[in-house]
Amino acid sequence: MSKTFDVIVAGIGGMGSTACYQLAKRGVRVLGLEKFEIGHAMGSSHGLTRILRLAYFEGEAYVPLVQRARELWIETGKLTGEPLFFEVGALDIAHEGSGIVEKALEASQAHGLEHELLDRDAIEARYPFTLDRNHVGLYQPQSGFVASERAILAHTALALHHGAEIHGCEAMLGWEPTAGGGVRVTTDRGSYEAGRLILSPGAWIGELVPTLKPSTEVVLQTLGWFAPARPSLFDLSHFPVFTLEADEGHFYGFPLWQHPGFKLGSPHYGGEAYDPDTPSREPSPRHREQLRACLAKHIPGANGDLLGLKACMYTMTPDEHFIIDTLPGHEQVIVASPCSGHGYKFASAVGEALAELATTGSSRFDLGMFGLSRFS
Repeated sequence: MSKTFDVIVAGIGGMGSTACYQLAKRGVRVLGLEKFEIGHAMGSSHGLTRILRLAYFEGEAYVPLVQRARELWIETGKLTGEPLFFEVGALDIAHEGSGIVEKALEASQAHGLEHELLDRDAIEARYPFTLDRNHVGLYQPQSGFVASERAILAHTALALHHGAEIHGCEAMLGWEPTAGGGVRVTTDRGSYEAGRLILSPGAWIGELVPTLKPSTEVVLQTLGWFAPARPSLFDLSHFPVFTLEADEGHFYGFPLWQHPGFKLGSPHYGGEAYDPDTPSREPSPRHREQLRACLAKHIPGANGDLLGLKACMYTMTPDEHFIIDTLPGHEQVIVASPCSGHGYKFASAVGEALAELATTGSSRFDLGMFGLSRFS
């Protein structure tokens, strides 16, 4: 006989781990299933850190969600006694007129966010960048980064503390609706039933919901760590997280933290199509060259010896917005994937929203822009 739960969560990454915690603390009988080990490096959440920006140039509708996420990252860090959010500030740098800084400025003004508009000379006087003549930037002091790997383990620990059942190294093979309006989930170790199913498997969403395959694309991204000539220039006490639109691509980076190297991410729009079932995660040689080109031109003080490379995956939608919605025809199934390469910062708030959807049928946030109907 299948073991029965109120909610099953498939995929214990950034959003799935948070959903398990939020459900368990509400007294919900929840099962979390993860095909790899908890805190693995096969998906989209590893590499130590993820940026949290409040002034969101991707759309100001995201701002209330990321503001709540910031509150929850801080709250969870206090609960676990280990900080998860580090307020080091964020700097978006782009060519004037490209729309990136302009949209971030609009979001700041619309939501009353603290911000500072900087020209190229002001940025170079303050930070170790070498920029193009028409580069401008928007600085956001209340932004920073999230300890992404630490946060998944923290949320999983809290979920277990509140009574959740979490199974690592157990692959979900499929699901089907039950006669009572619930769902039956089959794994490589057994089967389980629940009233609700939350699917947050990242790059594997197309396997579990085949109708979403045409609307998603998995691409490879590369993270690099490089030895800086003067580490003090990149210390988190005065160097922010940043995004940088340049001729070489759209990069992002971090101050030094938990690693002797300066972390730089390969171009957001330079992804290479990738099969998530590839057994290893080999970084892209092309991305490695792009990282070096960016450092040589724009951050020469960090263009030292290569200390490490990691590959991760983005799962993209055509409009690069998230998917958070119930599955048409199967309202007991909630889809929370993919996140198009910019979702981790929201994970704490999205997990809360998923718990609300699974228990009450609605969320405090307007999730309309993430609906599946836009792909019809």
